Amino acid sequence: MNQQTLFARPSQALLILVAALGCTGALAATKSAAQQGKAQYQRDIAFCSSGKYVGERADCLSEASTRFAATQPVAPDDDPGRYIRNALKRCEALREPDRQDCVLRMQGQGTTSGSVAGGGIYRELVTREIGPPALAAPEVAPAAPAAAK
Repeated sequence: MNQQTLFARPSQALLILVAALGCTGALAATKSAAQQGKAQYQRDIAFCSSGKYVGERADCLSEASTRFAATQPVAPDDDPGRYIRNALKRCEALREPDRQDCVLRMQGQGTTSGSVAGGGIYRELVTREIGPPALAAPEVAPAAPAAAK
């Protein structure tokens, strides 16, 4: 794009400028947040080591590490199949036919209720098996009434 075309459409030039500044601001905000998170982590570590923390030092360090991890950006998962493999791994400890039923539940068959926030997800799959009819019990003739005296 040459200068003559850019200035011929000032509204587009303004839009491009605003978009460029917006991206720069977002990038700077992300970098700033990362720096602030690291600085806070270093302060937390210093506090844990100072002896001012009343509890166990290991607990203090663990809390500091958890807070720091929460400030870090979440990288996209490079392996989208990992979730499915982990779900199916739970079924490996079961014996057949329970294992196959577990795999079917993990693959979305049956009904699902509940939530992680509510304490867990309940998955149910009803499998009906039709087998040979049960043998009928032989009929027993009713006992004759006792003779009245």
